[in-house]
Amino acid sequence: MQRVITYRGFEIHVELTPAAEDTFNVTVQIKGGTNLEVLGARGSRIALRNGPFTERWAYLVGEVAGQAAIDLLLGPTG
Repeated sequence: MQRVITYRGFEIHVELTPAAEDTFNVTVQIKGGTNLEVLGARGSRIALRNGPFTERWAYLVGEVAGQAAIDLLLGPTG
């Protein structure tokens, strides 16, 4: 299962893979934006730790991790 969230000109791709009944492992990939070079050449998927999570938590954790990575790279918004 996959979800794409737009944030500060980037796309955060959150992908869930089943781990056990009703729980999922999460990977995050950041794409796009005008500052793509800041992400490096690979822009590969990153597996999130401390899972597996329920579906709702998996999407939330993936989105927050992606947003935090973008905020770290680009700096504060205002």
